[in-house]
Amino acid sequence: MDFTLEVIPLPVTDIDRSRDFYRDKVGFHVDIDQEVMPGMRIVQLTPPGSGCSIALGEAIWDMAQGQTKPEPGSYQGLQLCVADIKAAHAELVGRGLDVSEPVQYAPDDGATFMYFKDPDGNGWAVQEYRRREAEPLHKVLADLKRQDG
Repeated sequence: MDFTLEVIPLPVTDIDRSRDFYRDKVGFHVDIDQEVMPGMRIVQLTPPGSGCSIALGEAIWDMAQGQTKPEPGSYQGLQLCVADIKAAHAELVGRGLDVSEPVQYAPDDGATFMYFKDPDGNGWAVQEYRRREAEPLHKVLADLKRQDG
């Protein structure tokens, strides 16, 4: 049985401000922006090329048994991967995002990062993984499934 990570609820103080930030500054696609049941508005956004989304909403944690809402800004280390960090940096800066310059920690593929925070202080890293240019994650996973299958 596959267990896929597809949605990460993200604690924020202002849903509209966060939606606009992730859509306009980071380039995420707005998949859902609606009241899914009385009193429960959900905004779900997906990074281009990703199989995992973020979900913004006040009542998300009310439905999860035994869970309490984390403080806005308390999530750190969320990570996006790109095949070309220089191109990604130029795109994000062009969108007006305050993102750090890329830092190469080692010459190996996967060792270059840049960082930004959302309006609440949730921290993101963007990792360059050049291998993804030739081997997109969805292709790697499909190949693995065929091998196992």
